[in-house]
Amino acid sequence: MGNNNQTNKLIKCAVILVDFLIVNALLFFFRSHHVMVDKWPEDKWFVFLLGSNLAMIIAQWKFSTQVHLRFVSAGEIVRRVLLLTSTFTILTYVILKALTSSYPIGRVMMVFGPILFVLLLLSRLAERLVIKRYRRMGRNTRYVTFVGSDSELAGLYHHLVADPTMGYKFLGYYADEELQRDEDMPVLERLGTISELVSKLNSPDDVVKGDEMYVSLSRRDRDVIKRLSRFCDKNVIRFFYVPVSVETIGLPLIREFVDEIEVFTTYENPLDIPANKAIKRMVDIVLSSIILLCLLPFLPIVALIIKIQSPGPIFFKQLRTGIDGKDFYCYKFRSMHVNSDADKVQATKDDPRKYAFGNFMRKANIDELPQFWNVLKGDMSIVGPRPHMLAHTEQYSQLIDKYMVRHFVKPGVTGWAQVTGFRGETKELWQMEGRVKRDIWYMEHWSPWLDIRIIWLTAKSMVVHDKNAY
Repeated sequence: MGNNNQTNKLIKCAVILVDFLIVNALLFFFRSHHVMVDKWPEDKWFVFLLGSNLAMIIAQWKFSTQVHLRFVSAGEIVRRVLLLTSTFTILTYVILKALTSSYPIGRVMMVFGPILFVLLLLSRLAERLVIKRYRRMGRNTRYVTFVGSDSELAGLYHHLVADPTMGYKFLGYYADEELQRDEDMPVLERLGTISELVSKLNSPDDVVKGDEMYVSLSRRDRDVIKRLSRFCDKNVIRFFYVPVSVETIGLPLIREFVDEIEVFTTYENPLDIPANKAIKRMVDIVLSSIILLCLLPFLPIVALIIKIQSPGPIFFKQLRTGIDGKDFYCYKFRSMHVNSDADKVQATKDDPRKYAFGNFMRKANIDELPQFWNVLKGDMSIVGPRPHMLAHTEQYSQLIDKYMVRHFVKPGVTGWAQVTGFRGETKELWQMEGRVKRDIWYMEHWSPWLDIRIIWLTAKSMVVHDKNAY
């Protein structure tokens, strides 16, 4: 225990080394194959080589990899690679322009930069897979203990320990009562009571410590929480406080300070800000236009297969609830035989209304592609809460608190709920509640990088089919 931070540093250094190898391999490739660079004399080429490596050193210092971190999103990795590549490209141009002003370095870097971005992005994907496999094998492991029995710790357990690729091992928990757990959670080892833990704090060797300690006690026990925090500081243990469930407010809050007093306030939906709306709309227009143009050559093929397997229209359009609760026609490739229940009954796993190619389209998300026309029109966005049929809006708005909040933003072709396990049929109320909760979370935490992450996860699901996609 305790040496995993050193291992993380070694992983980070290895990734940075690979970055430099990629840059220099690309430099030598340009030296041999680029129509401009292969004509440069040796002294100019040597300046290009040194200047590029100097720029990479500075870029790595500012935007080095985060792929080694346990909790880092795909969107954040893409963002860091983009910033790293952009900084490198600009610095290389500035350095070389200052030293070799007579050479067309700008045109060279306009090609070099995008190629480097793609290569680094592919290397990050491979590195992330390798790191996850490495942790699954029991390497680079962090050991965790819990203090408390609140249900919040059960949810935390699933995030930390249930996925072996995260590299966490659970040692046990201290609590006065059995840990509140769900049916999917194994029985965990109870190490002792809170009072027994406190009595051992002066003898660190008697405490099962681990690398991280998560404490979920009532704020009334602030003295115990403070003692545990000081104990963790002295023993180089990461301390985390998890508010107990009865003390959580359930509102989106951010921390502010009034002088030295900590206060919390609610914050606005990021998509209420005009600049953010403009960014999202611009991305929607550009990407939907590209996708629709790419779709055109395949449209006759898809249309022919649909007609052969199921008589009726190629497209299926249905009234759904959009932004501000307004109805709009949502378009899809028709994946079911024409039926009278389309506006009332959700698709099920073995739905007899589906035909073979329609079933395939649903699993691979192909049936959703015509919705990019909705995006171009402005009815939808590429990422957002999925639009529901009118019957479901009427039904669930009566059953679920804050259900209609999800309509403060444009609905999406894909969404945070869909890529986090809440896609497909909602047989029970809790499934729709989970979907709504994630839709609202997305609205409150929107960023361009979150959209990139969701788009990436959606694209991934087109290759690795979601078990809930039917």
